[in-house]
Amino acid sequence: MRAEVPTSAPDDRRSRPTFLNSNRRQVILFAVLTLLLSFATVWGGRIWLRNSETLTFAVGESSGPEAHFAARLAAMLKATSSRLHIKIIRNADNAKALAQFDHKQADLAVLRTDARIPPRARSLAILEHDLLMLISPGDKKIRSLAELKKKKIALLTNGNNLAFVRNVLEIPDKADANARLQLAPLNSMVDKLFASGGYGAVIAVDHASAIVRDKRFEQSARRAPFTVNAIDEATALSRRYPGMSEETLATGLLSSSPQIPDDDIDTVGLQWLLVGQAALAANTAGELARTIYENKAELALDDGFASKIEPADVDKSAFVAAHQGVAEYINDTSRSFLDRYSDLLYLSVAVLGVIGSLFATLYTKVTRVAPEKAGELATEILDIGERVAHVQTSEALDGLQDELESVLRGAVIGLRDGTISSDGLDTFKLGYEFVRDEIGMRRESLKRQNGRDDVVIVKTAQSA
Repeated sequence: MRAEVPTSAPDDRRSRPTFLNSNRRQVILFAVLTLLLSFATVWGGRIWLRNSETLTFAVGESSGPEAHFAARLAAMLKATSSRLHIKIIRNADNAKALAQFDHKQADLAVLRTDARIPPRARSLAILEHDLLMLISPGDKKIRSLAELKKKKIALLTNGNNLAFVRNVLEIPDKADANARLQLAPLNSMVDKLFASGGYGAVIAVDHASAIVRDKRFEQSARRAPFTVNAIDEATALSRRYPGMSEETLATGLLSSSPQIPDDDIDTVGLQWLLVGQAALAANTAGELARTIYENKAELALDDGFASKIEPADVDKSAFVAAHQGVAEYINDTSRSFLDRYSDLLYLSVAVLGVIGSLFATLYTKVTRVAPEKAGELATEILDIGERVAHVQTSEALDGLQDELESVLRGAVIGLRDGTISSDGLDTFKLGYEFVRDEIGMRRESLKRQNGRDDVVIVKTAQSA
């Protein structure tokens, strides 16, 4: 008997896996990595946009309004979860604080417009107004400042306003100045000054918010009437002294009963400004101003200071120019995020596009199962063809026929799923047809051999 050459069992590797599940896993992995990358990008952008920024605030003595306002501002920003934070730098007085601001050692400061204005100071908000009130006894009116030259005047304010009053009255700083202008005790009543001091007029200077709260004027008016006089020279004074501003004393500001003044009158005053460095970023200045304007109630001090915060004066003729970011916010011309960073966004999109392309290429080359070329399957087909010549039985030949059909089936499925490319498809077809015909020829050959063997067996039996 002839030895049979065993045909190898169909190899799983030759059964042409579709690779579909493997590719699906790779696609899912790639999608997850893309989502993680997107999340990291968004998170990083949020951190970049919402990163905290600390602003230094130079203030004078701890008991002054500047220090109290800075503390209120710091607390308000913290309470509103703002990205801006305040670091307070304390000094002996506000003059030293402004000097520190002038040397760029602080981002923020509070100043009154009669102080020396640092050239890089830009207004963020008007915190308070100091008003000058010219008061005369009874119903006697003072028609002009010139009438005060022969009168003894009581100054009902602190010593910091002495220079301001002298400028208004054009009193030179000479030896006889103190004889005409005398500081009265801060808690003095107007009616008592007129009754016992021999004063022809009283000039009071105070915060507008404090004047509204002060009930001494109303009490004095009920005992002895007095008149609050308009300053007709207010326009000329404001032009002569740039830090001085025209102000209005509203009807009934000092007393509602009796009503003093009985009509709106003109006067002069000074403004308290919150200023920032000109180099402060426009979006930072605008955001700080917006937060201040929207949270005025939380910033008012107990004595009333900063209870009527106003937007900065954005007029080009303003004594202290408004910061660019504040002006954009007030004028509603502040650029949106897209307007401000459009160029950067376009560049970022281009860079991300390049990175995405590189990532996709890496995915294709490294992680994804690359489609197998159809021509490469011809090697398996030819291997089947080499074994056909050694097959001695129809059963073994049927096994090779099944193996050949398995390769064909795998190729068809792979072409449909994309795991096999059509590259070399003609070679595959030619190899398949060649081996198929070879199997058919071998099958006919085996049939003929089996027929001769039967004949020989029959003849032998007859002879026996």
